[in-house]
Amino acid sequence: MSVEKIKAQLLSRINTNDLMEVKKVNRYCELLELDIKCQEAIQEEGVSIVIENGSQRFVKSHPSINDRLKLNAQLIALEKSIIFKEEEKEATNGGGLI
Repeated sequence: MSVEKIKAQLLSRINTNDLMEVKKVNRYCELLELDIKCQEAIQEEGVSIVIENGSQRFVKSHPSINDRLKLNAQLIALEKSIIFKEEEKEATNGGGLI
């Protein structure tokens, strides 16, 4: 999955004159890149990690798992807030059919 392709697709579906919508798309892509990096770290290191503290040794889930959950929530919220061109048309028509 290419973040650049997703960005291009999202930009084609919004009003690029609306700087706030462009900023939302850019933020969405930044979060997506962070999510990909977290996923790569989990794949490299495994879903659990071993913590050693002196003589103590214990296993816990990879910290990036929580980060991915938070990123996912942010991505979903941001995606819902982006106004796509089709939604603009529906909003101006009152959501009804012509």
